[in-house]
Amino acid sequence: MCTLSMAAFMLSGISCQSAKKSDQVSSKGLIAVETPQRPVGQKDVLQLTTPAMKVVRVGFIGLGMRGPAAVKRFTYLDGVEVKALCDLDMSRAEKAQKILTDAKLPEATLYGGSEDAWKKLCERDDIDLVYIATDWLHHEPMMIYAMEHGKNVVCEVPSVLNMDEIWNVINTAERTQLHCMMLENCVYDFFELTTLNMAQKGVFGEVLHAEGSYIHCLEPYWDSYANDWRLKYNTDHRGDVYATHGMGPACQLLDIHRGDKMNFLTSMDTKVAGIPAFVKKDRGVDLKDFQNGDMTTTMIRTEKGKTILIQHDVANPRPYSRMYSLTGTKGYASKYPTPGYAIEGSQLKDDDVKKYDDLSGHSFVPEAVQKILMEKYRSPIMTLELEAKAKEVGGHGGMDFIMDYRLIYCLQNGLPLDMDVYDMAEWCSVAPLSALSIENNSNAVEVPDFTRGAWDRIHGFRHAFVK
Repeated sequence: MCTLSMAAFMLSGISCQSAKKSDQVSSKGLIAVETPQRPVGQKDVLQLTTPAMKVVRVGFIGLGMRGPAAVKRFTYLDGVEVKALCDLDMSRAEKAQKILTDAKLPEATLYGGSEDAWKKLCERDDIDLVYIATDWLHHEPMMIYAMEHGKNVVCEVPSVLNMDEIWNVINTAERTQLHCMMLENCVYDFFELTTLNMAQKGVFGEVLHAEGSYIHCLEPYWDSYANDWRLKYNTDHRGDVYATHGMGPACQLLDIHRGDKMNFLTSMDTKVAGIPAFVKKDRGVDLKDFQNGDMTTTMIRTEKGKTILIQHDVANPRPYSRMYSLTGTKGYASKYPTPGYAIEGSQLKDDDVKKYDDLSGHSFVPEAVQKILMEKYRSPIMTLELEAKAKEVGGHGGMDFIMDYRLIYCLQNGLPLDMDVYDMAEWCSVAPLSALSIENNSNAVEVPDFTRGAWDRIHGFRHAFVK
């Protein structure tokens, strides 16, 4: 357990997830969380643009589980050059090099063999974008160092782990005026993209509530994480430590920091059971003082009176689910276990669906109607050509490729990226804030305004396009 004094606890920005009980209460009766003032001379990075890049020169750090697939996807993108590849294990960098040579692309410079080899990559003057796919503990220092050396940076999830890291990365992005984006692929799933477009077109009326989760039993995968880093993290940390797959699509639906903001959350967890039992059976090891409850549930309320439900369970034998759903005044959407839409008939006036006279919103629309809706409300970023290419290249059904494609498209055209550093902060903050709530009998905890006052300047989340 954390032994910080209360004063140190507040100054630390909740850098320890198993925090002591808090007696810091806001004027609204919430557990207070400090929002530091923006340093003099800094400005926000909402809708940040950088000069258009005809060719995006990329360096990859971390070539274990996620990195090689990212390198492979980049071989299918036009207007990119992979300049450098880095991993602590040089043999991984060499294997990633072969991905380039097999695609008949120029070889990259390889870095590895020491804990600081990645710094040499960031210090190069021929790289525009640093792509980070390491273990979680290395994300924050790598992002900051890359930006301090003039590089735009993108990073796997979760990109930041506590409030200190969150504010450090925000301040660096604001000071350098460089892109800092989390690689949240789930906002690019086909159903999520279509549903988001439907919501933006008003099909569901006013969206009041969204749900998301990461429900994925990791028993087959624990041994795949180098040096057991992910199991160790769950052993040491309470709260929803992996919330971004659910948070991303939910926050885009609710226009978070683009007309609304998260005000407070409350969380609770079940007792610990599944993971220690599995490790005892699989390895014969007793995990002492395991922190992460089997199921963590978090509720969030926004300034505009909307709510978000987020869950995390990597311990129990359940079908995979991101629980993606929305509730609106005129309709409902849900992806798991079976994708479907329930919409009031008055919202569906197309000639193609008029023959269906029982569309009341009390049940899912027929499969034929859903097919019509999926085609009519195809996301503007999802051209037929891109969809076919994404399915060919793959990566979680294609959404990984769409994520990379959009990143490069926006950089090449000098457009705002689909996600910014404040998305990273909001979606990752659920980890430390949920832990703080749980450690304080599930009392409500303030969610800082990471934009520091600019959350209502942009009216609605939209993807950027060349005009």
